Amino acid sequence: MSKLWAGVTSGETDALADDFNSSIRFDCRMYRQDIEGSIAHAAMLGMQNIITPQEARQLQEGLKEILADLDSGKLAFDMTCEDIHMFVEQVLTQRLGDVGKKLHTARSRNDQVALDLRLYLREEGKKLMQELTALIAAITDQAEKCKTFVAPGYTHLQRAQPILFGHHLLAYSMMLLRDAGRLRDAIERMNVSPIGCCALAGTTYHTDRWAEGLLLGFPDIARNSIDGVSDRDFCLELLSCLSIAMMHLSRFSEELILWSSWEFKFIKLSDSFTTGSSIMPQKKNPDMAELIRGKTGRVYGDLMALLTTLKGLPLAYNKDMQEDKEAIFDAVDTVHMCLGVMTPMIASMEALPENMYKAAQNGFINATDLADYLVKKGLPFRTAYKLSGGIVAACMEKGWVLETMPLEEYQKFSPLFARDVYPAIDLKACASSRISVGGTSPESVEQQLAYVRQQVEKLTIDN
Repeated sequence: MSKLWAGVTSGETDALADDFNSSIRFDCRMYRQDIEGSIAHAAMLGMQNIITPQEARQLQEGLKEILADLDSGKLAFDMTCEDIHMFVEQVLTQRLGDVGKKLHTARSRNDQVALDLRLYLREEGKKLMQELTALIAAITDQAEKCKTFVAPGYTHLQRAQPILFGHHLLAYSMMLLRDAGRLRDAIERMNVSPIGCCALAGTTYHTDRWAEGLLLGFPDIARNSIDGVSDRDFCLELLSCLSIAMMHLSRFSEELILWSSWEFKFIKLSDSFTTGSSIMPQKKNPDMAELIRGKTGRVYGDLMALLTTLKGLPLAYNKDMQEDKEAIFDAVDTVHMCLGVMTPMIASMEALPENMYKAAQNGFINATDLADYLVKKGLPFRTAYKLSGGIVAACMEKGWVLETMPLEEYQKFSPLFARDVYPAIDLKACASSRISVGGTSPESVEQQLAYVRQQVEKLTIDN
């Protein structure tokens, strides 16, 4: 079949070349955006008297019928077409005759595909922000439930200092709030209309790019026609945002995997988000968390693939840029799936505070507070630090924890020790004493909870 672009060439290509060149198998998902863009383009052509108002109405009605038929399943995609743009124009021409051929006046597939992609990713970006907001809310709800649970905080994956478990969870709320902010900024920069840039140099017709852009919800237009059709930095920015978000989901997943293991047993994941073993009946595997962790590399790969595709391209459009869609579509789909699973998995998670507290005790994570106790009694910090290390070693040898070591044993190390050492090294007291802003004290955690909920409310309104 001769192509709509047949001109100086015959339009007759080898079947292998057709299949290699075709993008309809993946860009057909943008059919709605393509048709909405074409409806706005027909309206602008009519407003500018580039075509007659009657022809503009015919084109708009014909496009709306195609959209309805695709939505209902009455019309199926023709996979022999080169892309979604050619498919829609071909069906329109079959239905309207020569009037259908006028739709492509004053535009090119170059600005058309840039438009479709911006429309599609703007919509998907907003959905991702909604899903991210739901996850932040779920984490914050869990942090509220766990705001009094004492747990060991870690550095180097070694027990370090006592914290409130809700404080730890809120760290992820803060990270994901920044991810939502990055997404919001990316969508704002993406929200620029390229339609009317045409192939690269604009057009000889007196178009109204502003009016056409406003019909599609764009507050601004691409100010340089070459830039409008030849860059995909909006895809890269979105991919970067998604990669960072997936990095945060992966780190959280790693902790969920650790916390739900028998070695930690800080949490219990719902049976709805774990699997069993085909041979070991006692197993409860955190497969969903592991898959989120694994799929992070896939999103990173999509970002690197598109960065590599674009890095050496001369201006303006090149066919290499067709590779943008599979990468960005895959990343968007992957993050949708991960957020869709992560949110209910967190919401249904059960914390096990007794195990956290026991781990905190056995980790001697109040040793810093023991040293601080001696400093407040007048001992230099480095001396107090060394002495506290010796006490920890003695406890380990005797099978004690700092809270159960007898006072007379403490006094063998220093006469500064008195009975008031015990309230000073109580784990809950140690956590409560971290009163600096952003710290793990109950008052600080309450402030963090209030802040996150305020931000979630703003995101919900914005969405």
